[in-house]
Amino acid sequence: MIFSKLSEKIDGLDTSIISKERKAILQPLIDFIQSKVDAKQMINLNFICTHNSRRSHLSQAWAQVLGTYYGIDNLFCYSAGTEATALFPVAAETLSNAGFNVEPLSESQNPVYSLKYAENTHPIIGFSKTIASEFNPKSGFAAIMTCSSADQGCPFIAGAEKRIPITYEDPKVADGTPQQIEKYEERSTQIATEMKFIFSQIKH
Repeated sequence: MIFSKLSEKIDGLDTSIISKERKAILQPLIDFIQSKVDAKQMINLNFICTHNSRRSHLSQAWAQVLGTYYGIDNLFCYSAGTEATALFPVAAETLSNAGFNVEPLSESQNPVYSLKYAENTHPIIGFSKTIASEFNPKSGFAAIMTCSSADQGCPFIAGAEKRIPITYEDPKVADGTPQQIEKYEERSTQIATEMKFIFSQIKH
């Protein structure tokens, strides 16, 4: 069972606000997931950003929980960067505010977090890592490019079965300003809403 606060947040997401243009951008990911469901294969999604610190983690977490919400089995969501930095604390805090149970597992310059979304499921392990990390799949995955600089700067992703650009504005622009929390919340909700739309379209 998905935690009740998180479930309520998901119930309240309004997918009707997504524009037709944006839905066209999301369609290739819907098609990829549907093809894997139809073939009864594992669905590996790797969300890639430059620093693997904000958008890619928000996307990974929301994709995993929305897949669970819609009963999609064999879904494994990952995130990576073209370089490793650290999961930005405000991104983790934003997920916590949405209803994820966020626990730091290690304290370091690149801390590791447990992001738990349901009582009896394995938590998402959140930390910054590169695409080449042993933590990530090596083949048969969709590489979802969540920032335009990673999309432009990384023309080839080894092992990716499909490469899908779904880019988001970086909430980092508000870091250190009074709008910081609000901007992260806005980006997190946008990503969650789009992931809800994507997984609501899957027939299984």
